[in-house]
Amino acid sequence: MSKYLLVHSDWRHADRRRRPLWRFATPDVATESAAALYQAFLNYLAAGDFVGADMARKFLQMGYTRARRYANHPGGRKYDADGAVKPRELDAVKAHSEDIFAKAWQQARENQTYLDLKRQHQKLYG
Repeated sequence: MSKYLLVHSDWRHADRRRRPLWRFATPDVATESAAALYQAFLNYLAAGDFVGADMARKFLQMGYTRARRYANHPGGRKYDADGAVKPRELDAVKAHSEDIFAKAWQQARENQTYLDLKRQHQKLYG
């Protein structure tokens, strides 16, 4: 699996910290991130690499779950200082980002090549 699946790094951002590919601050950023992860997913499938494809799928899922957390709770903090769950405060921008990742994640989960490789992997390794 490529070490570059998890982070975005190109010459334009050489002076910045490496950023995770599952970014979701705005719908535009989420669209770019989800597209990059889905393309990595397809590249792994084309190479017959189930493990790489499954990691890309997992990062699409992470984009969805993190965007959902931030959509429901400002700052992503679900619990208060006492450990009680804070009430939800919907952030429509993050909710839109969550939808973008959810669609890409669903596409990956339902991809027939992915499902075939998954079945093969399960037969071999349990």
